[in-house]
Amino acid sequence: MSMLKLAVIIGSVREGRFAPAVASWFVEQAARHGAFEVDLIDLAEAELPLALPAVSPMMEPDPERPAGMTDLTRRLGEADAFVILTPDYNRSYPASLKAAIDWHFTQWDRKAIGFVGYSGASGGLLAIEHLRQVFNELNAHTIRNYVTFPRYYLLFDAEGKLLEPAEPAAAATAMLDQLHWWATALTTARSAAA
Repeated sequence: MSMLKLAVIIGSVREGRFAPAVASWFVEQAARHGAFEVDLIDLAEAELPLALPAVSPMMEPDPERPAGMTDLTRRLGEADAFVILTPDYNRSYPASLKAAIDWHFTQWDRKAIGFVGYSGASGGLLAIEHLRQVFNELNAHTIRNYVTFPRYYLLFDAEGKLLEPAEPAAAATAMLDQLHWWATALTTARSAAA
């Protein structure tokens, strides 16, 4: 079996966001882990209208999408697993992430999903818990392990480097191990069903 493709999705598109620093750190961890071919997807680079197609992608899996979403749709479809990187916005996740999710269906189906969260006190856990419910509806498997950065602004230096990297690195390794197990199992099952 070839190396699994992991799409790491930056869910925040807000100006001045901290997400690129967290994404850079996580992509480095995934590369060090060595079990995945990593594709970093920044939703700020995609056209994500909030007005959805008239028919749900669940019923019409390939709706007409804006031209600026073509690359995103292709990359989501090619992924064997995902890691969603999200902050908490008002005790949930960003609208940009919800738009990306809702414009797609088959791209998430029967795939494994992990999470990296960051925010103030909760470390993104509120967003992650909401996302678990959403992805369950899309027949995706969200894994138990995750990585969070509560009060991230105290954990990273001015250059975006972790001040004490050992514990987050261990959490990332555990999550990637678990994600790889599930992604392998689900990829094998999808191939057998095809």
